Formats: sequence, structure tokens, C-alpha cells
Amino acid sequence: MKASDRAYTALRDDIVEWRLPPGTLLGEVEQSERLGISRTPLREALARLTADGLASAQRGRGVVVSDISLAHIDELFELREALESKAAALAALRGDHERFADLRDRFAAAPELLTDDDPQRHEYYALAAELDAAINDAIGNSYLTQSLEGLRVHLTRVRRLAKDDAARLRQAATEHAAIAGAIADGNAHLAAAATAVHLNNSLNHIKNASAQPHPSHPDTHPEREV
Repeated sequence: MKASDRAYTALRDDIVEWRLPPGTLLGEVEQSERLGISRTPLREALARLTADGLASAQRGRGVVVSDISLAHIDELFELREALESKAAALAALRGDHERFADLRDRFAAAPELLTDDDPQRHEYYALAAELDAAINDAIGNSYLTQSLEGLRVHLTRVRRLAKDDAARLRQAATEHAAIAGAIADGNAHLAAAATAVHLNNSLNHIKNASAQPHPSHPDTHPEREV
């Protein structure tokens, strides 16, 4: 892998996981030393992050991690519903029904593992990523897949505005089971509808939860950028 690709992947992951929170200065000297690369490939990585909307150039400061505005979440979810509902419908028509039946069963069992004391969020998110990958494979549309993958990067950042909540994860697992089940049954209309329900519930949860201070960002407030 090229040095610029390694730098891009490392920085993107750090931004998405909030290890580099919004407003962090991505100084060339500091990041080059941290990543063990020269400044030329780092500049290439920063240019890609800027094109992705994960970083922005600020006069007098340099490149910084871009802000997330809660005021824009509705717009993000409007696009998400359009793309993901269409993808789920196509997956129902084109996908491997047995693969989605297996995912349905695994999601159906997930709520028992998502306890209040120790929610297995990493395992749950890994299972959700499997469903995303299965849908990507099923739709057979590279343009739609590329759009979905670009959108999901921003959605992962947005999700960090909300606290992990076992009750919400259990509800989401049930919603994902419904999506996977509709796809397994080849019911395109139901798959799209189940996706819309899940996204509406996710949006409401993020808005409600982000009204509370983020554990890593005590100044987070729903009317401000963070």
C-alpha cells in the first residue's frame, strides 16, 4: 500500500472514531512524524480527506478536522433514506436469500447479548457491517455502492454524537432483523419500509441523545457545531 493510502486510512479511521475530534489541527510536521511518512504523501492524504468532507482548510490554521453540525443531520438522513431504502429493495430482488435469512436469525438473537451492564456494541456494529456488505454485494450497482460507502463514513461520525445505549441497540437489532428478513423473503416493498422505520428511529435517537454532553466533548450542544 502506498504511503499516502496508509496515511489516508489511518487519519480517516482516527477522525471517524473521534480519536481526532472536530477542530483538531492536522499539522503536517506532527502527523508526518506520528504516521512515519514524509510530508508529500501526507499532503495527498489530507487532500483526499478534504475532498471527502472529513477535513477542511482554514485560513491561518491549516487543515483541520471538519465540524459536525447537528443542524445538518436531517439532510444527511434524507439522503440516507433514499439510498438505503432503494438498496434494500434491490437486495430483496437480487440477493442471496439464504445469506439474508442467516443475518435475520443472528440479529434476532442479538438483543439477548446487548445487556444494560455490558452492551456488546462492537459485536453488534460488526454484524450491522455484515448486513451492509451483504446489501452491497446483492445490489450489483457500483455507483450506488460507492455512494453508500461514502455516506456511511459520515454516519459513523454522527453516531458518535449519541451515547451507546443498550436499549436502543436492542431495538435496532430488531429493526435490522426485520430488514434482513424482508430481503430474505424477496419482499422489496417491505425491505424499503423496514429500512425507513429503522432510519427514522436512529435519527430520533441521535437527536435526543446528542442533547446531552458527549463524553469526549463536554461542550457538545444540539444547537452548536462540535
